[in-house]
Amino acid sequence: MTHILAIDQGTTSSRAIVFDAGLRPVASAQKEFPQHFPASGWVEHDPSDLWVSVAGVARAAVEKAGLHAGDIAAIGITNQRETTLIWDRRTGKPLHRAIVWQDRRTAGLCDRLKAEGHEPVIAARTGLLLDPYFSGTKLGWLLDNIDGARDRAKRGELAFGTVDSWLIWNLTGGRVHATDATNAARTLLYNIVENRWDAEICALLDIPMALLPEVRDCAGDYGTTRADLFGREIPILGVAGDQQAATVGQACFAPGMMKSTYGTGCFALLNTGEKMVASKNRLLSTIAYRLDGRTTYALEGSIFIAGAVVQWLRDGLKIIRHAAETQPLAEAADPAQELLLVPAFTGLGAPYWRPECRGAVFGLTRNSGPAEFARAALESVGFQTRDLLEAMRADWPDAAQGVLRVDGGMAASDWTMQFLADILGAPVDRPRVTETTALGAGYLAGLGAGLCPSPEEFARDWALERRFEPIMAEAVREARYARWQRAVQATIAAAG
Repeated sequence: MTHILAIDQGTTSSRAIVFDAGLRPVASAQKEFPQHFPASGWVEHDPSDLWVSVAGVARAAVEKAGLHAGDIAAIGITNQRETTLIWDRRTGKPLHRAIVWQDRRTAGLCDRLKAEGHEPVIAARTGLLLDPYFSGTKLGWLLDNIDGARDRAKRGELAFGTVDSWLIWNLTGGRVHATDATNAARTLLYNIVENRWDAEICALLDIPMALLPEVRDCAGDYGTTRADLFGREIPILGVAGDQQAATVGQACFAPGMMKSTYGTGCFALLNTGEKMVASKNRLLSTIAYRLDGRTTYALEGSIFIAGAVVQWLRDGLKIIRHAAETQPLAEAADPAQELLLVPAFTGLGAPYWRPECRGAVFGLTRNSGPAEFARAALESVGFQTRDLLEAMRADWPDAAQGVLRVDGGMAASDWTMQFLADILGAPVDRPRVTETTALGAGYLAGLGAGLCPSPEEFARDWALERRFEPIMAEAVREARYARWQRAVQATIAAAG
């Protein structure tokens, strides 16, 4: 048993990668699945799409690698976080579509709880702000809107889970109802200081604690798969939310190290060590990972729209057919035009937290065309990342001169990464393995199986593919960022 299977369940697709014992990718498989938008600001997934796509790509990756189940030492799982599911413990059937992390339907409830003065206590215990982004209010909505659900939950008939728990439940044939500390930390229900579900917050949201999964370490025992899935049982030994898995995959094990992942959204994490740092700039305090019962914390900034802005160019405006077309378009854009796009399609994330905002474009002229829109879309990711790093630098001064490690789909774009370095005024490092989310899940599973080295040894093996140094003049950088900040404020003002 010399290989590891990493499952990476994302917002728009499910992927599986087989790694060898040296954590080199051997084979992969991927499958997209549909999104559902039943109302403005609402985003849902069919739970069966999540499970069926994962089961399919996991088997396909093992087959493409020319391996059998007996060659797989362990499975690691990483997943889109905050997405919320509820299902029947007896039948395993979901009661509703999954409510996706991007969904804003509970904005009114969050506003009411803020007005009642609950946010400071919730932030102190969970590290999170009162925002529809997190699972707790989504779960409350499900219990309020499914007939009889709350009474059934109190009787212990139902189970709640983020996507990792849903997959573990299905992989193990309903034998294990568990999550890891990083996913639990994103629910708004978990006290990350005391590492336990918070009974008072659950009571505030009227959530029966019988619904909640057991919380385990990131490299821990999550049971074994059903024998019929792969031909034999395989242990599940690693679990982490996607951004924490990427933090592990980027080997950001030392306090002060930062990474930013560019997928559907963008998520920057700064390792703050063994002490939770409370942000004064509306960042999130969260769990970076928990190994051997020891918790490492992070500051996190979340951007809701990163790679999704490229999907919008493709599917909404239909000015590109493939994501790779954005770079040559951006390079061809008229430098005299200063088009700015604030992609608040589902609200503004950190450090603004304005769910009511919607996207806006500034600087349109008669000559604004596909090239200018492509450039503005890619630049919006850099501007939003700087918003996050400015807040991190204010909360953690040691991060001021830090190098940013990047990964995810958009990290492959040299143009985008160079603009990112320019607008940050800091070096940007791209690793040889940019699929660091799956790599992190694979490493955690390998650590649990005894195949992978200690975090310190793993960090020494991290390999740089390219460093992007800032070349933009400081005066230009600051002028362009100031204009971005004015655009954001105008977007907030337009939302009322």
